[in-house]
Amino acid sequence: MQLEDYFDFLAPDDIRLRGTRVGIETVLSDAIHRGRTPEQIVTSYPSLSLEQVYATLTYYLHHKARIDQYLAAWVEWGREARVEQIADPVVQERLARMCRLRETLQQAESAAQLSESA
Repeated sequence: MQLEDYFDFLAPDDIRLRGTRVGIETVLSDAIHRGRTPEQIVTSYPSLSLEQVYATLTYYLHHKARIDQYLAAWVEWGREARVEQIADPVVQERLARMCRLRETLQQAESAAQLSESA
């Protein structure tokens, strides 16, 4: 079996672990940025095998420069998507409603604590 056989190369910016919907960026982010072990990663993603996680890490080490670019593009895409989402008037209204709801809940909790202490 070749190392590439562990992956589905759906697009230049979309590499998934074969037979799953998990992208390599998920595994690599957990390993590189969160310092999680392969065993810990597998417990978070039941569709992955330990062999697939090790294959992802090995693939990264064999193609480090290219995968570093892939990961940087993925991070930038996520940042741009969040900026667009926050600028969306529908999202802004939802955020405002959530803030109002949170404020109402805090007021209700404060009132309940006052009545309990009285």
